[in-house]
Amino acid sequence: MGSRRGSPLHGHIVVVPPRALCEEKLGYTAADANDIVFALTNYFSGLQFEKQAIVEENPEANSAGPRPVRRAVVDRIIVIDPFGGIPASGHGDGARVFVNLEEEFDKLHGALATHGQAEPATVMTGLSGKVKVKHAENLKLVRNTLAILPSTASAVITSPAEAANLRPSLSQLNEANVEEFAGEVKTRRWQNPLIHNLLTDRPIYSASLPIGRIKRTSCSTELTRAGMPTTTLAKKGLPVTIFPDHRTGSWLPPKPGTPRLRLTDTCIDLPRLVHLINDSFGRKLDVEHYLRRVEDSLAGIIIAGEYEGGAILTWERPFGMDEETAYREGRLVPYLDKFAVLKKSQGAGGVADIVFNAMVRDCFPNGVCWRSRKNNPVNKWYFERSCGVRKLPESNWAMFWTTPEAATSEQLLADYEDVCRNVVPSWDDTKPAD
Repeated sequence: MGSRRGSPLHGHIVVVPPRALCEEKLGYTAADANDIVFALTNYFSGLQFEKQAIVEENPEANSAGPRPVRRAVVDRIIVIDPFGGIPASGHGDGARVFVNLEEEFDKLHGALATHGQAEPATVMTGLSGKVKVKHAENLKLVRNTLAILPSTASAVITSPAEAANLRPSLSQLNEANVEEFAGEVKTRRWQNPLIHNLLTDRPIYSASLPIGRIKRTSCSTELTRAGMPTTTLAKKGLPVTIFPDHRTGSWLPPKPGTPRLRLTDTCIDLPRLVHLINDSFGRKLDVEHYLRRVEDSLAGIIIAGEYEGGAILTWERPFGMDEETAYREGRLVPYLDKFAVLKKSQGAGGVADIVFNAMVRDCFPNGVCWRSRKNNPVNKWYFERSCGVRKLPESNWAMFWTTPEAATSEQLLADYEDVCRNVVPSWDDTKPAD
């Protein structure tokens, strides 16, 4: 075999037009590329086979039909499209870095399939009908292929430019000063997203990272847009269960005296919830004390999968203020009381990202606060996803919030701090509170 330089294919990309054998005409005819990808996935997975051929090879084959034979282990589906990954909802924000198909497919596909119909102004506006249709087809392709593959399989949708790791010139980078990120949170620059996804099975940016942490500050609109991610990693993912149902609207403070959710309600599997908290924190919850504490303040609960991750959120009152006054003056504080992921699911599958996104996008889009020990190793993760952080003097707590206007409202920050200082822990041990 000659050297690579002697190969007629060196420096070229082979483009194979999608064609399929038509048995009726005994010839090849044009075929839909997505149909071919799906058929190949079926074939390699052992779900597509010729019954007659197997019977002829083995006349004593089971009359009930041939047994499927898996030809290969399909671990990744890669779609390279000029339009790139599935677009984020905000114009100019690039592609969604991660799609949890189990939870998000219907919503995303519905938004992309609204061409020619009236649609909300916040849903992928600015995209032409042709682009929307192509994104919808890609999304449907990865959903259908991953549905017949193991749960560990994933799909990557990217653009040719990003797959080839094309980047702005050095002079453009220096001019744009792209190392500056909102909030001074920096992420490794210019990784090849395709290689990154293949090696780690994770998106190049965390799915719960706010867009402000990714979008580079640049005087050039085109360069800023070019710096946004155009690659989407999709997985079967996990279903997300939210009580109360967020589809009727984000959570609002309940009027005093009205019925509210309880952790003892039949819709919640309390033993599994307690196990999730105990396993995640590595300590035992004082269940009776905790149930009494959140009985009249529970805002809602988020559950990922089969209690693989979850969050418990409450409406807290500033210390010494009665519920009626706090409700009337609009001072009930949205508080993240427990954020838990099973140890076996930590750092894998994006469970923490799924729960966090459900909290800030669906339940408390206007902001939420929480506290964490000052020496908690998770604080960097919290910091990257918050709008602000404050270390509370004369305590072991750091306070975080996602409320954009909190930094300019002394009253709001004072209420947040009051709640974070005075929430009583409910652990059945003598270790410092988490």
